[in-house]
Parts: sequence; structure tokens; C-alpha cells
Amino acid sequence: MCGSLSRRIRDCLSSRKNNRTRLVGKDGRCNIAYGNIKYANHYAFVADFWTTLVEIQWRYVLLFFIGSFTITWFLFALLWYWIAKNNGDLYWQNPSSDHKPCIWGVWGLTTAFLYSLETQTTIGYGVRAVTPYCPGGVALVTIQAVFGAFFNCFMCGLVMSKISSPKKRGKTITFSEMAVISPKNGSLCLSIRVANLRKSLMIGSQIYGKLLRTKNTLDGETVIIDQVNIDFMVDAGKDSLFFVYPFTLHHIIDKNSPFFEMTEDTLHKQDFELVVFLDGTAESTSSSHQVRTSFVPQEIMWGYDFLPIISKSKDDKYRVDFSNFSKVVPVTTAESAYCFYNISSHLPHPSDGYDNQGFEVIEIGDRSHVTTM
Repeated sequence: MCGSLSRRIRDCLSSRKNNRTRLVGKDGRCNIAYGNIKYANHYAFVADFWTTLVEIQWRYVLLFFIGSFTITWFLFALLWYWIAKNNGDLYWQNPSSDHKPCIWGVWGLTTAFLYSLETQTTIGYGVRAVTPYCPGGVALVTIQAVFGAFFNCFMCGLVMSKISSPKKRGKTITFSEMAVISPKNGSLCLSIRVANLRKSLMIGSQIYGKLLRTKNTLDGETVIIDQVNIDFMVDAGKDSLFFVYPFTLHHIIDKNSPFFEMTEDTLHKQDFELVVFLDGTAESTSSSHQVRTSFVPQEIMWGYDFLPIISKSKDDKYRVDFSNFSKVVPVTTAESAYCFYNISSHLPHPSDGYDNQGFEVIEIGDRSHVTTM
């Protein structure tokens, strides 16, 4: 039991280490921090306040929503209180019985706040109202009504932009948890499965990848994040995919592939990150978006293939079984690309010997190099 617990702890720590070293998480978020930014550059985020508000988290948006309305109501309440005070409408000013107030029902700061709230939100309970005896009150109610209309439009637009963000549409695009390496159509391929969970199509979908790794150049420079293009394709082509059912993406491991030198034994010892991108436009909203995910060496399974998930029912309908979306089965696969393509120049051969794969009895002519046991 102790051994099983310690193994689970090691696996958990290893998993957390892999997550920390990712540049792009499985959910597409980039794991990068910016430091030593000049203080003056922070004003750029204020100047582009709309993008800043759209990109911040929901809890800050709700805080801004509630706080901004409350503050504007209170600021206008102070103006209404000032007008009422100048006109002698407050209760502690003891107005006469024939006094003509600027605002009916406003005799203190609390009632001024309630009147400001009712004016800006156009509630109008009928208890408090501006009178025609005070030109300043008429002007202020006009200004607050126009300001409230613009401010309500701004806040509604902010909430709608948050709700309709293209990132939310990307949540319905899912990738397989693991990538596999197996033979496909006479080639050794790295395969990844991707699916659109909605029935609405993705228009102009394009799929590509980047291999991120640390590289030492010939000049002695160390490139922390060196990007190598990884081409993916499906049976239907590479560009403008008909993304109505799950696809299996294939990267052919040939001499131009960075995976060509890797073997089944050395794959998990490598230090790289494979980032896969899917760009497309949502059919229903016409919004462009990008979906990302990444795979580390421990998430690439050599000698496995995905289970089929598309079938045809008896009533001539196509059915997608997502229970097998990330399930894999072992298949016969060469341990390296060199073995798969039978490249003999890379395979080790004895300098003195004979190829006798059938274990036949043969005669060796020259016995001068034969060692006697």
C-alpha cells in the first residue's frame, strides 16, 4: 500500500512538472509571464480600455458593473443634493409652507440618491420628480438621462462581448488527450484526433502545428523556444476542411520531420512540446477564433492507433461514438522511422559476417578470422 501511495505521489509530481513546463496548456492557455515592463507602458492598457475590459475575468467585470453604476448614481445624487440645498428644499432648512421645491420628495442625501437611481434607470415611482421652477434641475435631469442611456449601452455591449467571445466557441472544439504514432497508408505518421461538438460547421478551417524545443546554434547561442513547423493533413486535404465529423490529423514522419531521428525508446526522453492550432470561422456567428492544445513527449504513444468512432446505423444515419474518441489500441509498428522505411545505411551490420536470417547451414570459405572457443 505504501508503495502504491508513493508511486501515485511521484506520478502526481511528474504530471505537475510537465504542466509547469508547458508553454501552451491542454486548454489552450499560454503559460508565460511578462516582467520588467516600464510603468509608462501600463497606460497603453488604459487607452485600449475596451479590450482590457473584454479580456479580464468575469469577477472583475461584475465588480466593475456594480461599482460603476453605484458610483454614478451617488455622484449625481450629490449634484441633486446641492441643487436642493441651494433652493432650500432640505428638511433641516425648514422650508415654508408655500415654498416651491426643485425636486418633489428630496429632502436629504438618501432621498437624493434614490431620485438619482430612479432617474438614471428610468424607474419613475411617482413619489419624487423634478419641478419646472428650477432650470438647473431640468438641465441636470436631461444630462443624467442622456448619460444613463449611453452608459447602459456601454455596459450591455461589454456583457454581450464577454458572452459572445470566440473563446467560448472554442470550448466545443476538443482534441484527443494523447497522440499516437503508427503506420498510415504506407507511411509512419503521428496522429491526433479533433472533433467539433456542435452541429454548426466551422468555415475555412485550417490545421497546423509548431514544435517548440530548446536549440543550440552553431554560433553557441541557446534558443530557449525554437519553433519548427509541423504540417498536418487529413484524408480530405489540408485547407478548407468539411468539419462536420471528427477528424484524425496525420503528420508524416519522413526525412524532413523533426521526429525522424526519434525512436520508441528515446521518444519519452526528449524535451519538446508539440502545439497544434485550429483556425476557423463559426458558421452561426461569423466570428473567427483559434483553438490550441499541446502534447509533451509523455503524451505521445508509439505503436498505438485510435479506435474507429464513426458508424452507419440501420436507418442510414451516421453515428459518432465519442466514448472511443481518445481510446487507443496497440498496432504493429517499427521502433523507428529508419526501420520502418528500411534504410539500411543507418542499421548496424557486422564488419565480418554473413547474413543468415533463415539459419541455414552454410560453408565459410575463409576461416582465418574465425575465433575458436
